[in-house]
Amino acid sequence: MSVVKDLLQVESDGTISFGNYELDAKQKLSDFEYQGDIYKVKTYADITKLERNETFVYESVPGTAVNHFKVGDGFVEFTVEGIQDAQITLQMQEDSEYSVLVNGEDAGKMQTNLSGKLVISVELEASKPVSIRVESK
Repeated sequence: MSVVKDLLQVESDGTISFGNYELDAKQKLSDFEYQGDIYKVKTYADITKLERNETFVYESVPGTAVNHFKVGDGFVEFTVEGIQDAQITLQMQEDSEYSVLVNGEDAGKMQTNLSGKLVISVELEASKPVSIRVESK
């Protein structure tokens, strides 16, 4: 795994990858079409943010690289990499409970707020991707 040099790309398995935490200055890519939706990514060392159709999807502070990001019926899964611990915010269903798995281990249940934001803290080390799966319960 590594940073996404093109900022946002479609993988051979149909998932998307985005983000480059190695950048010193903010870069963005807009109007990226994927499965009928329009995506926009902003990324650099301090933050990585993904939007779909001008709606929030993902944000990490500091910046991260996200690989094989997949959204399904009731779940989101991806691998994330960065040089230091990150706070990840995902857009999910409002006022709902989710089970969070980090590297396949149960990290507990979490509740979204009224706007549907779910916040996860992840311990990261350079060149060591961490798998995340969030599923509805």
